[in-house]
Amino acid sequence: MRLALLKRLLVGPPMPLAQARHERLSKTMALAVFASDPLSSVAYATEEILVVLVLAGHAVLSYSLPIAFGIAALLAIVVISYRQTVAAYPQGGGAYTVAKDNLGLFPALTAAAALLTDYVLTVAVSVAAGIAAVTSAVPGLVPHRVTLCVLAIVGIAMGNFRGIRESGRMFAAPTYFFVVSILGMVGYGLIAAMLGGLPEAPYEPHPPGLEGISLFLLLRAYAAGCTALTGVEAVSNGVPALKPPEGRNGQIVMTWLGVISIAMFLGITYLAYDFGIVPGGDETVVSKIARRVFGTGALYYGVQAATMLILVLASNTSYAGFPRLSSILARDRFMPRQFANQGDRLVFSNGILILSAFAILLIVVFGGDTHALLPLYAIGVFLSFTLSQGGMVRHWLRLKEKGWRWRMWVNGVGTVVTG
Repeated sequence: MRLALLKRLLVGPPMPLAQARHERLSKTMALAVFASDPLSSVAYATEEILVVLVLAGHAVLSYSLPIAFGIAALLAIVVISYRQTVAAYPQGGGAYTVAKDNLGLFPALTAAAALLTDYVLTVAVSVAAGIAAVTSAVPGLVPHRVTLCVLAIVGIAMGNFRGIRESGRMFAAPTYFFVVSILGMVGYGLIAAMLGGLPEAPYEPHPPGLEGISLFLLLRAYAAGCTALTGVEAVSNGVPALKPPEGRNGQIVMTWLGVISIAMFLGITYLAYDFGIVPGGDETVVSKIARRVFGTGALYYGVQAATMLILVLASNTSYAGFPRLSSILARDRFMPRQFANQGDRLVFSNGILILSAFAILLIVVFGGDTHALLPLYAIGVFLSFTLSQGGMVRHWLRLKEKGWRWRMWVNGVGTVVTG
């Protein structure tokens, strides 16, 4: 009895099944729920590029700009490709569904395995990066980062147990706070730098080059920066949760996601280049840029707070995607049937529990270190991108709907570049 009362207090009263249609998300709410992961990825994507380039010495950091433009072009191609997927599969066009319909069972299960793994990694990476923003501003918390990560995951899981619309309300404000903070920092930083309004920066020691610049090093930096694309898939998976017309609203959310992400990513990378930011230590690149632009006042701490909130809450993309994909796999009898059951609040509670448990395990094993977790991340993301876009090429060839030729070329380019 006491456990039941505690559950009602934390999660809320049960909802009737008829309430499900009222739990749909508006476009602005959907951007917060499904796009918080790719939007937040810009907070560490630039740093991952610089961490690789600095191996060849400080002078090589200037290559970050052309690499960033290449990644921005790739992101634009993927967003345009997924706009077509969203329109063709308004019932939910994740890589598993698209590959199953067009490529066969084995490619579909490969895509599903890659996605489920990456959803777990999204939670671990986002939370670890968010806590890194906190420890950048308050270095005394560095020894406690694993504990802070675990507490954050528990808090996000509890928010999702309350239902998709309530979790959307909970995560909308931090998402838009982050977007405004980063775009404000980039805009003010660019104008102040051009007008000479920033104080002289203290000399930062330049690490010696550990290896020579080579094509392989540049490709490694490009691959590391491609973490900026993580999470794009979640919008196509979550289309059924949007208000009607689901396909059209999903396309609009994808467009917003692409434009905002590219603007923030290129802005952060340019400021890091212009300010001569060197990665390393217990401070993130975004923290160093914010400190250079705003000093150590309230605006600096505002940027750090926004970055921490969006990164920690970006894992909500996985809480929207992992349980839903698990339920689809369970209905197709590839996962235990319990994953298809909705809880009292019309969410897939078992998927939320399993996702949280695996993410906490990764945090503990890797000590909450973002750089150690990220290499595991990118392979599955691009594997699912490639299978999904390849499936869409087959889709257009098979159905030959109106405009199928140019649509096939768009998805074909997406397949090649992500492959």
